[in-house]
Amino acid sequence: MNVQDIAQRATELFVLPDSVTRLKACMDDDAASMDDIAEIIAFDPSLATQLLRVANSALYRFPNKIETITKALQVIGTRSAYDLALAYGVTHAFSDVEGKAIDLDKFWEQSVSCGLLAKYFAEKERMKQPERLFVAGLLHNIGELVVVAEMPEEAKRCLAFNSRVSPQELQEAILGFSYTELSSELIRLWGIPACIFEPIRHIHETDTPAHNKDLQILQLSYVLALDNVNPEIYPSYNNLKPHQHEILELEREDLEDALDITNLQCISVISLFNPSAFMLY
Repeated sequence: MNVQDIAQRATELFVLPDSVTRLKACMDDDAASMDDIAEIIAFDPSLATQLLRVANSALYRFPNKIETITKALQVIGTRSAYDLALAYGVTHAFSDVEGKAIDLDKFWEQSVSCGLLAKYFAEKERMKQPERLFVAGLLHNIGELVVVAEMPEEAKRCLAFNSRVSPQELQEAILGFSYTELSSELIRLWGIPACIFEPIRHIHETDTPAHNKDLQILQLSYVLALDNVNPEIYPSYNNLKPHQHEILELEREDLEDALDITNLQCISVISLFNPSAFMLY
């Protein structure tokens, strides 16, 4: 079975919440207003609670508590709220995946770390709507959860990467594709915007500098998160290629700052997006 077939089957097994689907349709409607968007969110208590938790989290650090969806939309912006709703919807779709084949907590730690780093660098570059980079980073490896659910033994074998064989190389040898290829295809089939799935599709193409800033940031964030969350395998900056930070005019000290700040955020933000935490609220 090729990556397209697996992704197509996954759309039937892992379904986005109705509210997220309706929110996407609303965002695609030029005539939709902020009130229309707020109404859709308000009718899904889980989604509404999630967005308020995110708005009041370390992801934003707003000085005053945000208590209503309308205020959250005003402060965050409707597009950013939509991106965060997508993140919630996708992670919620995988809430029933069991962690017998892999360490799910470590999976979400790397995913959140990548997302936080991508948002940090996007903000440093003063890019508009940095949440889309957070979502791309958060979801870049969601294909692993599909493989865990459908091919648990293969998923276990894919954990045996080391300093000589990268995760991507091992996945391609065992599965015939990488997790990020599957992630990108699944996200595309869900109808999620290309600005999220396209950078994921090319995240491992790092032999030469990327020409798109979204991809430059996501590639840099991926390797930093990979090394950061797997210190027993990789020394610091083991997988980093000089052009990945030089093209963004970042020094090693800038990378240290990024890791220090996002590591502090990571613990609280994991609780927002790890599906195992959804049942607690």
